This record gives sequence, C-alpha cells and structure tokens, in this order.
Amino acid sequence: MKDKMGSDLTVVNAARVSFANSHRKFESGKDEKLISYLAKHGHWSPFAHCTMQFHIIAPIFVARQLVKHQVGLAWNEVSRRYVDTEVEFYVPKEWRARPDKSIKQGSAEEVVDINPRGDIVNHYQHALKQAKWSYEQLIRQGVAPEMARMVLPQSTMTEWYWTGSLYAFARVCNLRLEKTAQKETQMVVNDIHKQAKQAFPISWKYLTENN
Repeated sequence: MKDKMGSDLTVVNAARVSFANSHRKFESGKDEKLISYLAKHGHWSPFAHCTMQFHIIAPIFVARQLVKHQVGLAWNEVSRRYVDTEVEFYVPKEWRARPDKSIKQGSAEEVVDINPRGDIVNHYQHALKQAKWSYEQLIRQGVAPEMARMVLPQSTMTEWYWTGSLYAFARVCNLRLEKTAQKETQMVVNDIHKQAKQAFPISWKYLTENN
C-alpha cells in the first residue's frame, strides 16, 4: 500500500454524525456491531470516507481486467505514448489447460505438460524476443513511441497508481477473488485484500465476509 486515509473509527464516526455523535476511540463491541450493520445493509457512504492507494506493477492483460472497475476509484498508468523504457514481459511459471467445453471462459486446474521438449516455452520466448526486437527497431528508426508500442503483446508489464474508497476496493476484491477470476488477476487482488485487511481489520472483515 502506497498510502491510506482513515481507520475503522473513521467509518464509525461518519455513520454516527447523523445523530451529532462521535467516538474518540474505537469501541470493539458497539462500534463493530455498527460496522457489521452498515456492511450487511449496503450503507456504503461511511466506508467511502476511508481511502487506499496502491502502486501496482502487472502485465497489461491483468491491468485491462482491473481497470474495468471505475466507481469510487482513480487510475493513472504509465503511458508508452511518452516513454520508451526497457520492455519487460510476464512469464508464467506454468501453463493451464483450456476448461471443459461447457465453460466459456477461464482455465482448468489441469496444467499442460511442457517438460518433454519445452515447445510451449520456446514458442512463447521467441514471440517475446521478436516483439521486443521489433519495438526497439521501430524506436531506433525514429517511429513515435505511441505507434511503436503497437507491436508489444498483452504480457508486457505496466504500472499504475490506483486510489479509491474502502468500499470500492472491497467490491473489487469480492468480484476478483471468486474462483472464476483469472489467477494472475487474483494474485494482484489478493495482495490488495491482505493489505486492506491489515489497515482496516473490522470494516474489511464485514465488507468481504463472504470471501
């Protein structure tokens, strides 16, 4: 986590201000019960007074899944329109198989055996090297970075600042930690989940209790 604002006490006081009331110190019994009630009944506004900011580095295909979450969140990403720094790629440790034909998305738990000749790895590495060479060659020949980037694959690493309310990030985690979410995306979101749980233990417990 790059930065944060607020605490579980912030949530409580935002809710209690309706009755011109506030607490100086979090009361584990009464205040936790209030937070539980707010989360259970969808009273989201008290949770919006707490924010978190993350600096995330991940492959483009993960970023494009997560950027779909817009409500209550702000996103600023490095742009290869402006920079032509060293290109880095995501290389998976294993290759998951396609799911059953009845399932239209995702992957199976089964891992494709790539040990005999390593053809999958070789093809992948060759494609990455070719893409990187083509990108660098275009830059050397004076092509604008905003056009040269077109040859780069979705496995290219990117980075962004992601800031938003506690409630907004809880919604991201509730959706992207489901079993149907792509595992690479789950890896990023799981880190957010762990850090949010540490920063806002009571609020996060009830906002994500189903996960």
